[in-house]
Amino acid sequence: MAQGRAEESDTTKAIDASAIAASVRSSADSIARSARPVATYRSPADSVASVRTRLAADRDNDLRIVVSLNARKLWALIGPDTLLTAPIAVSTDETLEYAGKSWRFETPRGVRTVLGKKENPVWIPPEWHYAEVASEHGLELAPVTPGKTVLSDGRVLDVRENQVGVVDKTTGEFAYLPTDEEIIFDNTLFIPPIGTLNRRIDGELGHHMLDTGNGFLLHGTPHTASIGTAATHGCIRLRDDDIAWLYEMIPVGTRVYIY
Repeated sequence: MAQGRAEESDTTKAIDASAIAASVRSSADSIARSARPVATYRSPADSVASVRTRLAADRDNDLRIVVSLNARKLWALIGPDTLLTAPIAVSTDETLEYAGKSWRFETPRGVRTVLGKKENPVWIPPEWHYAEVASEHGLELAPVTPGKTVLSDGRVLDVRENQVGVVDKTTGEFAYLPTDEEIIFDNTLFIPPIGTLNRRIDGELGHHMLDTGNGFLLHGTPHTASIGTAATHGCIRLRDDDIAWLYEMIPVGTRVYIY
């Protein structure tokens, strides 16, 4: 068989090589097209907001941040000059429905303002985080009511020194629960009270964050593979180096144009 292949004509080999190359190019083009962000809008009003915001950004000559949700890119501009170009992760534009409630995960287009900045920010998960986890794992959802949440074995969930724990029904002894794990008993995910250590997640927002109000943040992320995709619940994620640059160079009060 090896000898037979060696005796094939040069013409045949050329045709085969050309066909293979064409096939490879076709596959590569197909992959590139499928990976390329598609320009989509949630409604005609959303499309109009996008155009208006982009025009406003073009008219602004001051230092500003411009974000394209469709292109999944962010620019820091001053006048016509580009200071930074960065890939970003954007909102999924999906809706979570659970236990009679619903949450829409999208970043609104329009003009916002950097209201504050923080280094090593801590994430305080909203209720939707717990609803999402409960939905994914088939769990019930309930809040922790300190001293009144009774488990099936008689133990009681309580809060001491800002940390959730369980009180033994027989001995009365209190045992702290881990702060880096969800609170799950009796096939139920319990939502820890705001202000407790159990309602804080370190590292989820990366090392730097810019706050534009109403829970919409520009921040880093440990989920680096999500950059360039639609993966967030409304915030804009950046690579560590890019958000660090913005943290250092963008002052509070800077306008943010999201189109």
